[in-house]
Amino acid sequence: MDYYLTGLRALSSGVERLLYTQLVGGSNPSVRILLMAVLLAGPTTSFSAPTSPIGPVYVLPIQGEIQKGTVYVVRRGVKAALAANASALVLDMNTPGGEGEAMKEVMATIAKFKPTDKTYTYINKEAFSAGAFISASTRHIWMAPGSIIGAASPVTLGQEGPKELPPKFVSGYAALIRAAAEQNGHNPAIFDAMVNKQIGLKIDGREIVAKGDILTLTTQEATRPIGNPPRPLLAAGVAPDLQTLIEKTVQPGAVIVRIQPTGFESISRWIITISPLLLSAAFLFGYLEFKTPGFGLFGVVCGLCAFLFLFGHYIAGLSGYENALLLLLGLALLITEFFLFPGTFIPGLLGLALILFAALNTMIDRYPTDPALPTLPQLHFPAINLALGFFGGLTAILLAARYLPETILFRPFRLSAVSPSPSLPIDSSLRLGLKGKALTDLRPSGSAEFHGQSFDVLAEGHFIAQGTAIKIHQIEGATLFVRPSANPKKNT
Repeated sequence: MDYYLTGLRALSSGVERLLYTQLVGGSNPSVRILLMAVLLAGPTTSFSAPTSPIGPVYVLPIQGEIQKGTVYVVRRGVKAALAANASALVLDMNTPGGEGEAMKEVMATIAKFKPTDKTYTYINKEAFSAGAFISASTRHIWMAPGSIIGAASPVTLGQEGPKELPPKFVSGYAALIRAAAEQNGHNPAIFDAMVNKQIGLKIDGREIVAKGDILTLTTQEATRPIGNPPRPLLAAGVAPDLQTLIEKTVQPGAVIVRIQPTGFESISRWIITISPLLLSAAFLFGYLEFKTPGFGLFGVVCGLCAFLFLFGHYIAGLSGYENALLLLLGLALLITEFFLFPGTFIPGLLGLALILFAALNTMIDRYPTDPALPTLPQLHFPAINLALGFFGGLTAILLAARYLPETILFRPFRLSAVSPSPSLPIDSSLRLGLKGKALTDLRPSGSAEFHGQSFDVLAEGHFIAQGTAIKIHQIEGATLFVRPSANPKKNT
């Protein structure tokens, strides 16, 4: 047993620690038996394999007022850190506080980072109100000299200035910060005293703050040893800068990756809010572009709505490039249906399904550690927004089909949709079943060739591409109704 204990102590650095991990948690029984034999062989056993490189350290800014844009920066940073197997996550904090709902989302996002014991808050220079809450959601708190943390009592802003919330709301926020503190190994009573001024704070008989006052700590007060055995009141240590903090706590020379705000976060907030309207507008203008000849203003507006939808969710940390590729693939399938294989339906249905899936997936908040299939809570709001956008767009399309053709703007487009005038007088040689070919795209009106002459025709049922073999299906007065010929290689 002495040899075994000595072997365990030898696993304190380098590959020894990696082998110990395999011993206690490895999935291969043969490997575990072999490692146990190596450990029991005696204290002279040594390993010389090189150590694996440590992952980068991601630094996320919590600067200025905490708002929805802060959520987007933190979400983007945590996802990038997980994807890069980051060794630590550091919050670079200097904030007077901010919105309560944004604060809750930031705390929930930070909780998704693994390993949880490698989360740090570096306070330089203030962590008031919501900043104190977010600090409690990290495992370690460090402070710059002359910094302050506390004063976390929730308030509302009115015309007469800040106003304290009723006691029941204060109690809810106090429970939230206590739960975060307990989960990360902090003294929950300290954070409780920052929120609720009615309780005060005493530790080992020493009064830290009296009842009726809100707790606020300076760097010296937060790092002062207290209790038996003595331990820092709140902050684990003091560092003059982030580089020093990382060298002390993670590893000297670790790669530091700083997530920077893009400046579009505030714009993205409004884009997320109106995302159902953007989807509806994209469907409507896509329909109008299809119903009008050529590519024009409606196609541009449709593309702009789709771009804003994807861009807003990308900035918010919800979507990646893969959803834009799925959207483009869906559009390509729709174009294939309309122009190359009209009437087959399969490319069109697949294209529409891909577009809807890309729109839904764009709105789902997923992390690299999440399972492949999203959960019901993750699907809840995206599914509602998608349904609102799709059915809103469908309603707009039905109204447009009913009323827009009667407007001055769309009157030129229905010139030949009701009764096209033939290019040449219809003679007796034009009969039912006569075959020819489309000289232009028939959407549904256009020109076709019969007996080497051009006639204006109307397509029945669906779009007919230029050059397609057609036949006369019906003649009403001067109007020729055509359909694709059953034998496209034979033209008359």
